[in-house]
Amino acid sequence: MEPDVKQLLEENLKLSKDNNELLNKLYRIQRWAQITRILYWVIIILVALGAFYYIKPLLGNLLNVYTGGVSGIDNIGEITNKLKDQQQIQYLLENL
Repeated sequence: MEPDVKQLLEENLKLSKDNNELLNKLYRIQRWAQITRILYWVIIILVALGAFYYIKPLLGNLLNVYTGGVSGIDNIGEITNKLKDQQQIQYLLENL
């Protein structure tokens, strides 16, 4: 083999080994990036579910207060109607 060809083959081998090391590093970096991305989304989902689990009873209480307030407003309307009826009955009794 000629010395020039042998030297070129050795340089090519060295460059191929360096290239292989860089590719292996890239694969490792990509693998860790994917793992951290998955962990990131798992943590976000778990925090959201935990917050929902914690807030759900508070929202239930708030909803009960709201519906109680709405029914209270309806009760006020019924009471005023009853008062009008009672006033009419009293008026009729007084005029008899």
